[in-house]
Amino acid sequence: MAGPVDLAAEKFQTLLVEERTDRVVVLLNRPEVRNAIDQQMVDELHVVCAALEQDPKVLIIAGVDGVFASGADIAQLRERRRGDALQGINSTIFVRIAKLPMPVIAALDGYCLGGGAELAYAADFRLGTSSVRIGNPETGLGILAAAGASWRLKEMVGEPVAKQVLLAGKILTAEEALAVNLITEIHDAPELMDAAHSLADRIARQDPLAVRITKSVFHAPAEAHPVIDQLAQGILFESEAKFDRMQQFLDKKNDKKTGTKDGGSAATAAATGTPEGTESGEQNR
Repeated sequence: MAGPVDLAAEKFQTLLVEERTDRVVVLLNRPEVRNAIDQQMVDELHVVCAALEQDPKVLIIAGVDGVFASGADIAQLRERRRGDALQGINSTIFVRIAKLPMPVIAALDGYCLGGGAELAYAADFRLGTSSVRIGNPETGLGILAAAGASWRLKEMVGEPVAKQVLLAGKILTAEEALAVNLITEIHDAPELMDAAHSLADRIARQDPLAVRITKSVFHAPAEAHPVIDQLAQGILFESEAKFDRMQQFLDKKNDKKTGTKDGGSAATAAATGTPEGTESGEQNR
């Protein structure tokens, strides 16, 4: 078994990496080519994934200089042949990112094209600025979007919009992407990373094991349900966090009944991230 990955000790050339207690922030850092994704960046993203597989944390991905990623590095792509395609160089790392134990947040600004868009599609959340331009112009270069767009995009935005992007080369504006839920929020550029961290903070208030297991169940194939849901719930029902969090909810609700002001289910729900009257409260007691 490989030893633990120490991100602080790694010498990244194409990424700027910051590790915090509950999250890792990765900035794609090839400003001279608008953060185009090359083999070195793919290799370094694999290092980040290895660390997050061993020590699960939320991942925030963004780009430097007002650009997420303009695509794959065309100079390298021009020289790739059949054997390179069969290796799935970009698709392999994007699948690995999508399968990370904890959620992935993509903070998008400026160009988010080709492989850059496919990297964004692999994230669980996509936030953007008004200057975002997202799409897949691969057919204009004589190839296809083979690193996830051909199947992920239609699941997210539906077949008609996906065909506009994949077959007709349509580049979506931020407003168009928001309208089809490809991105879920638009922020001014200076506030983009704050918004990404705010979302990471919300995730951090949930129970980490419950988040990890929910992500796994969410992405399970249809035929795995409902058995996988029941098995996953069985694991969580035995966790200490479940008992502690539910007891905290009940204690605060009892405080309200005994006259403590500002207690009760709504306040507790805000504190614990649990909607009022749901599984942690009245319905399943």
